[in-house]
Amino acid sequence: MTKKKLPAIRGKIGIWNYYVSIMSFQDVARYVKEINDVLHKSTTLSKMIQRSITDNYKKIKSYILNQDERFFNSLVLAVYDGHPQWVEVEISYDDGEEKIFPVDGQHRAEGIKRAIEEDESLLTQTVPVIFIGHSTDDEGMQRTRRLFSTLNRYAKPVSMRDIIALDEDDVVAIVTRELLVDHPLFENDRVLDSKGKPIPDANKYALTSVITLYDYNKELLKSYKAINNNKTALADYLRLPTDEEIELFKKYTFKYCDQFMSNIDVIQKFVAIESNSPAEPFRNRDTGGHLLFRPIGLLPFVTATLEICRRENSSTLNTTFNKFNTVNLLLNQQPWIRFLWNDHEKKVISGDNQLVKLLLMYMYKPDILKENEKISLTTKYIGKIGNAEEAQKSLNQLNQSNSNE
Repeated sequence: MTKKKLPAIRGKIGIWNYYVSIMSFQDVARYVKEINDVLHKSTTLSKMIQRSITDNYKKIKSYILNQDERFFNSLVLAVYDGHPQWVEVEISYDDGEEKIFPVDGQHRAEGIKRAIEEDESLLTQTVPVIFIGHSTDDEGMQRTRRLFSTLNRYAKPVSMRDIIALDEDDVVAIVTRELLVDHPLFENDRVLDSKGKPIPDANKYALTSVITLYDYNKELLKSYKAINNNKTALADYLRLPTDEEIELFKKYTFKYCDQFMSNIDVIQKFVAIESNSPAEPFRNRDTGGHLLFRPIGLLPFVTATLEICRRENSSTLNTTFNKFNTVNLLLNQQPWIRFLWNDHEKKVISGDNQLVKLLLMYMYKPDILKENEKISLTTKYIGKIGNAEEAQKSLNQLNQSNSNE
């Protein structure tokens, strides 16, 4: 029987002795097994843990196969049974007797296994690993369950702000950074760095937040993908772009932003203001301001204009934007008051992006909506307003306004 030896360094934290080493992808596939009955004696509970493995391993497989700059943090592997020899500079165990399972890194291990099935040249790639000892008695299972839970519960997901600032495999993040650096619409603190989409009342200078801008660009990516008749799932299309794809999407995005800045009157006025509070006339607590200066308005506006151009094959962005200069987007007036703006409490009412999009399209041209969309809009708009007569009157006025043009 062969023996497998791995170089390792011993460490200790809390009650755990651990050994830091590396394993080849081939050895991960050969030795690291699924978590079966090692954490619970109950078959039901064991199956619950197995079902926690999601399709995320497919993304990891794709990452391994397509990203030359691939890198992982360490797999945490528990070893039990057999007779492993734990020494400071080397781990030695009999081939086939010890059992190894991932306490942290189930999806990475599975992604590695699936990747080498498609590309055998990856067999000699290595991944950092941390070995711990595991015992299958009640106390040992409880101890390892607690570690499993701790490593998975307290692992902090990467924040959206970090993705936007640092991710080199997310085409939307990459192009968002390009806009922040090179597009005149977003210079001079016109995009707020915040943890969420909303903009604080005290902010008088930003058009929007960085996370809203990311979502704005994600909508443009969906449109760009559709225009190019690309059938790839959006989540996959978003990741691992080629330099050529990044450049083409960047041009598409910059063109939209150029035309948005050049053709929307309120945006031109905003850009031209040289004071320290250029956004104050367009976003304030007295009147609510203008729809485009609120995340609940900007994102649906992007999706509405893109959809209008798609449905009106002859329409261009310039034409669409110019038409919206004649549409009332002031929050304290119909149809937005009581729908998105509470004039009594002087605050934005939470809204449905899809419903706002339909209303914007209806204001642009009622007949651009399909019949089922008109019914959905009317029903939901009445529900938001809370007064059927008033809501219907507002929609009728919008329809009449379009008919008179």
